[in-house]
Amino acid sequence: MEFTSPADEFPLGTVFENLPGVTIELERLIPHETLIIPYFWVRGAEAEDIEAAFEAHTGVVSIDLIDSVENEYLMRAEWEEQYFGILSALAQSNIAVLSGIGTKDGWDFEVRGESREAISEFRTNCQNHDIPIEITAVHALLPIQGDSYELTDTQREALVLAYERGYFDSPREVSLEEIADELGITQQSLSSRLRRGHRRLIAGTLTSQGV
Repeated sequence: MEFTSPADEFPLGTVFENLPGVTIELERLIPHETLIIPYFWVRGAEAEDIEAAFEAHTGVVSIDLIDSVENEYLMRAEWEEQYFGILSALAQSNIAVLSGIGTKDGWDFEVRGESREAISEFRTNCQNHDIPIEITAVHALLPIQGDSYELTDTQREALVLAYERGYFDSPREVSLEEIADELGITQQSLSSRLRRGHRRLIAGTLTSQGV
């Protein structure tokens, strides 16, 4: 399932008030029912600015800088036990976070549950706790058949459209923003679909490993 949420709904999103130009990307996360300590990457700001911007957050015990790679910073957040938010709702339903990208314009998530019941439970948890989400896509993954390589419909659509519009040409004939506008989604969501689609294609064609 893919869904969006307002920038300030997710606790880490309060950083956009101080650093509106940053992008946050969650590490792939398989949540535990009682403990959620997500790792996430921050880019678009200096390390000292990032640490200062994360000083006070509802639901967060601490945020620590773990590592840095060029201009990207890996950080870790520890949550208050009583706080209930998007990650808590996902954890209770045993749903894995495949991708989570946030900017001042909002959050784009791609998640995977083992059943439709798990997805339904997550939606109910969000409703019961007044957590605003907007579901943008729900689909089932199919086993590899022919040239599908376990691509979701939305990943395939994004890759094919980007190819047809010349996004992969050099020089590019179209921008990420233009493709996103044509699909009616955000640039973050499109970027996530392209990245996940590339990963599946590589895993299905160039390696012997699954996705």
